[in-house]
Amino acid sequence: MSISKEDIMQLRERTGAGIMDCRRALEETGSNVDKAVEKLREKGLSAAAKKSGREAKQGLVESYVHGGRLGALIELNCETDFVARTEDFKQLAREIAMQAAANGAEDVDALKAQNYNRDSSKTIENLITDTVAKVGENIVLRRVARFELGSE
Repeated sequence: MSISKEDIMQLRERTGAGIMDCRRALEETGSNVDKAVEKLREKGLSAAAKKSGREAKQGLVESYVHGGRLGALIELNCETDFVARTEDFKQLAREIAMQAAANGAEDVDALKAQNYNRDSSKTIENLITDTVAKVGENIVLRRVARFELGSE
């Protein structure tokens, strides 16, 4: 069975993986795009585990304020300032800040364990791992704070 260019591009759009990685995943799964997504996710998990020991001192502080009454601040770190400026990293920071504002969290570990509001099949930890696989660097959620008007 031949791999179509459309399948490769569809898989690439869904995962952000490289063209050759997408092609290999499709070959290994008999052109099944859903299975290929899982295959790439597994590969990303092993890549993320290898990168987890690296020091992450760059990054950004992201805020999200909802209606002027509720907000969150997070510190998300990566290895280089180059990655900190990428759209993938900025989007991850924004999503985590929105999650923290919406659901609250006592600490970083509690936030990472939460189901992602936009896709309950994923956790915040899964989002971070997926982005690690895309950008190729260790990413660490360092701090989180939530503020709500009238509460202490």
